[in-house]
Amino acid sequence: MNLAEVASISGKGGLFRIVSPTRSGVIVESLDGKKSRFVANSNSRVSILKEISIYTHDEDGSIPLEDVFAKIFDEFGADPGVGSTSSNEELRSFMLHILPDHDQERVYFSDIKKLVSWYKILLNIDAEAFVKKAEDNEASEESEEESN
Repeated sequence: MNLAEVASISGKGGLFRIVSPTRSGVIVESLDGKKSRFVANSNSRVSILKEISIYTHDEDGSIPLEDVFAKIFDEFGADPGVGSTSSNEELRSFMLHILPDHDQERVYFSDIKKLVSWYKILLNIDAEAFVKKAEDNEASEESEEESN
């Protein structure tokens, strides 16, 4: 699944697939298996997953969510080992393991919980997308090592 088609809506749990735009917002479909549709109007805060990134201390200042999902898949596969009921210490150590240079002051525990929750939802819908992205990342890393 392309993250440009997936959105999070403030005040609504879970993730949604963008079906089509309307004059006053977008039609979205829930990814929870119920396939319920509704219009997210202009008052709703809709965030496209492709446009979300996580703050880091490196020269770029952030890393795309898609790359973080690929790192989680490379390291943990289908079970990241943490969830919404995990303690703050477990969540922080998970994040430090996946992304050691993330900005701990600007990445909150609630953000990490969302990250894990979204990862599990997307994994249930299209695990093949994570496999392909992980393979693409490995190929680009190998080409960088060869050029050095």
